[in-house]
Amino acid sequence: MAAGILALAAMIFAVTARSQSVPIGTLEGTVLDGQGKPVADASVTIQTSDGLHPHATHTDADGHFEFTRWKAGEYDVRAYGNGLFSQWNKHIMIRSKKATKITLRLPRTADEKVTVSN
Repeated sequence: MAAGILALAAMIFAVTARSQSVPIGTLEGTVLDGQGKPVADASVTIQTSDGLHPHATHTDADGHFEFTRWKAGEYDVRAYGNGLFSQWNKHIMIRSKKATKITLRLPRTADEKVTVSN
């Protein structure tokens, strides 16, 4: 029985040590409209720079958003609010144990929408 408890403790320690060794950081920022005012409840999407693993969050009343505990690396980010998309902000670096800050800007009008094609 003591050997089983010791083995279980060793496994828990190994899993905990491995999860702590993954470099993680934070991406935070603000979404602004065409006049430079914060956009509440805008959708912000982040994905790996190869276009995989998209995740989304929404801005608060001050246009602020945050993605916490992300693996360090390169990501692409864009916002959608007021019926308009921002451009993709490409190759945003999330660094280990740091907060990367960005500002996403929506176009002034629908005529300024960005068309993305493959």
